[in-house]
Formats: sequence, C-alpha cells, structure tokens
Amino acid sequence: MAIDTLPRVTRGGHLAYADLRDWIRHIDAMGQLKTVHGANVDEDIGQATDVLHHTPGSPAAIFENVAGYRPGFRVLVNSFNTHPRIAFTLGIPHDVPLAEMQEAWRKRLHAFQPVAPVEVSDGPVMANVMRGDDVNVLIFPAPKWHPMDGGRYLGTGSFDVTRDPDEGWVNCGTYRVMVHNEKQVGYYISPGKHGRIQRQKYFDRGEPCPVAMVIGSHPLMFLASCTEIPYGLSEFEWVGGIAGEPVKVIRGPITGLPFPADAEIVLEGFASPTERIKEGPFGEWTGYYASDTRPEPVLNVQAVYYRDDPIVLGAPPNKPPDEQARYRAFLRSALLRDDIEKAGVPDVQGAWCHEVGGSRLFLAVSIKQRYAGHARQAGHVAAMCHAGAYLGRYVVVVDEDIDPTNLEDVLWAMCTRSDPERSLDLIKRAWSGPLDPAIHPDEKGHNSRLIIDACRPFEWRDKFPPVSNLTPEQQKVARERWSWLIQ
Repeated sequence: MAIDTLPRVTRGGHLAYADLRDWIRHIDAMGQLKTVHGANVDEDIGQATDVLHHTPGSPAAIFENVAGYRPGFRVLVNSFNTHPRIAFTLGIPHDVPLAEMQEAWRKRLHAFQPVAPVEVSDGPVMANVMRGDDVNVLIFPAPKWHPMDGGRYLGTGSFDVTRDPDEGWVNCGTYRVMVHNEKQVGYYISPGKHGRIQRQKYFDRGEPCPVAMVIGSHPLMFLASCTEIPYGLSEFEWVGGIAGEPVKVIRGPITGLPFPADAEIVLEGFASPTERIKEGPFGEWTGYYASDTRPEPVLNVQAVYYRDDPIVLGAPPNKPPDEQARYRAFLRSALLRDDIEKAGVPDVQGAWCHEVGGSRLFLAVSIKQRYAGHARQAGHVAAMCHAGAYLGRYVVVVDEDIDPTNLEDVLWAMCTRSDPERSLDLIKRAWSGPLDPAIHPDEKGHNSRLIIDACRPFEWRDKFPPVSNLTPEQQKVARERWSWLIQ
C-alpha cells in the first residue's frame, strides 16, 4: 500500500482520515451519514439543512443527483453538528463525555507546534480545469439556503486564501460567497477579520487583491478557517501542527497563492479595488438578516479547478443553536479559556461559548474564587480577549460548582447568586459589526457588554446558603445506580 493511502495515524499523524472523502467514509461507517437523491437547490437542500441543524444529534447528509446539475456533483451538509463528529475531525477521543473531549483538545492546543505546508506540483483538485472564457461557476450546485436570501451561496463551508502584501503571511478565512454570474462571485467579510484587513491593504494601494476560494476541503482546514487563529499564523501551518503532518498545497497558476491539493473546488482570481456588486441579504449566524443588501467587493474568477464528482461543503448559518454554533462553541471555548488564563487570571475551572448565542453572544466562565474582584477580572478579560471580543454581548461568571457548558446551571446561578444592584458591570463601545441585529442600522460598529457576576459574594461566601442538590460526585453515583429508571 502506498504511504499516501495510509491513514495519517498509521504514518505518524494524529488523524484517522486523509481528506474530505475519507472523512465521509468514516462518518458513514459510524452510521452518521444520510444520502438524499434528486433534491433541488432552490428550496429542498436549504429546508433539509434547517431541519438537521435544529435536531440535536442529527447525522450529516450528502445530496446526490441534485436536480438540474451534472450527475456526481454533490452537496454535503451538517457535517459538524455533534460533539463526537467535531472531536473525530480534530483527532481527539470522540466517545467520551464533553468535558473530556474539551480537555483533550486543550492538551492538543498546548502541545501545538506549527508545521509549514509542503508545495506539490499536482493533486486531485487539478483533475478538471476551466480558464478564461471557459470559466463557469454555475455548473456547481449552490443552494439558496434561506427563503429570503438574495441569491445562491456557493461559499458557506468554504474559505478564502489571501496573502498579506506587507508581511507575506497567508490567511485562510471563511466568508460567505454569493454567486453573481458565470465568472463573478461576491464575498462579504466582517470588519476586523484578517481577510478583510489583507484585502483592504491591496485596495488602499489601488491594486487588485489576489484570492483563491476553496469550496470543499479537508474538514480540519475548514474548521481552522472559521476559528480564531492568531494573527500572523497561517491556517495551513496550524492544521499541519494539529494533524501532525504538513498540508500539501499547489501554487495557484494565476495568483501564486497556495491552495490544498486535495480540495474539491478552487476558484482563482482577483478582486478589484473599485468594482462592487450588490450582495445579500443572507441569513446570518445571529438568526437574522442583519446585514441587508449593499455593494460589496466581487471576485473576477479567472480559473476554476475541481475534482471528479466534486463535493460542495455546505455550512450555512441558521438561527442558533445550529451546526455552526456547535462546532464554533467547541473550538472557541478552548481558546477562550486559554486567553483568560494567559491574561493572568488564576483558577479558571472552565469556559463555554454558548450555542444559543451563536458561540459569541453569551459566554460562561467558571472560577474558584481566590480574592475580592476575581470574578469581575475574569468577566472583563473574557469579554475583551481575542476569542471573546468580536460581537459579544453577555458574560456570566460562576463558581466552580457550576458546569459552564450547562446553560440551565449557568442561568440558575445567575438567578440565585447575582443581584442586579451589585452584580452587573457594563462595557461601552466594544467591537461589534454589521451583523449585530440589536444595533440601529445607522450606528453599527460598536456595541456594549454586560458582565454578570453570578458567583457567591466573595466577602460573605461562607455564609451563603448551601446547595440542596446532590454534589457532582453524588450525582454520578446516583445515576450509575438508578439510570435504569430513565432508560
């Protein structure tokens, strides 16, 4: 057997799968995949995805023989809607409780060392090539994901590759991609995101921005592209470090940008500093059409590369909690806890970016109180650190006996241990953006943060009424003894 056909764990890596197609085979073997034949892109795929997103534990689904498109052109959705599938994708144990998955992921992050990508001359994505007048992105099934969307979006489970013109590092970021016509796609990027910063550097010089859009890729590459990777670190290097093996990339013939050799579809071209086409509206991760319709930059596609029988990875945002909220909560929560600890806050017991807030709007942090002001310190750092700063809203700090991943526990602590007069802090003019539905359309850019101290008051915590429920240890024993009653 050729070494490249072996699972990465066999040849020294951390993952059990090699690419998106191998990942699908594993998920199917787990009984976590459904196949649908003959659905259309106008209504069916979006509707089915909404049902899957809002059903906890639902399987991934692949749509084959999509109506009106070539046989073999497929759409995969709901890939990361369960913690076990997320953990499997990250290469950590996926058959253990959530707390153990999180700790395994944090250990992997702490041991992380970047691994540079390796350039290769060819790969599966180069099986089919369209250039110049032959370019036609309309051949790929791009669903209308929400009923009021302004068009079809090919890019939801995608990422855009750009290079900083000053610093030289490569960024891979997930930003929505709307199909305009055969040779043009629009892409909206929220203010402050790395891809937008890089794009604007070209535009400020009056130069076109080179872009390679990857539509369907290695699952870990996608997850990397939509989480908070530190500024200056390429997602290719991050994935290489997490996977334990370098990512194989091809240098784009048009832009010179690297893109994965095992990608499903790649669009290569340039975004003009002056050309704009109306983009949107699009149902976003807040559950609203918050960014409306407005002129946005457009990519003029000069070349398309795609595998035989290509797979469009669909990961549209829906009203949370949805697939996006779940995988981002898993990834971002580990980063949030690390950011808080790196800022010097001691005895952090856990942190969770709750799915109901799209993994951004509602954060919970658990601490073991050591001094007066400890809870406020943890809350303010959580609200403004890298993982928590963009479009946050509420941060609740709880004691160590509260599970921060359990929304009911957090709200119980908030209801019984906080008092509005003494427990609330407000931060004004924090980092928001056009997607914030609670900000007036003419005033978007800033929002406020509420820090809720839901810990026992430090100065009289020893006099606080004791909890009447079983302790976590007692609950474990009770469930082991009496679980037969609820089976």
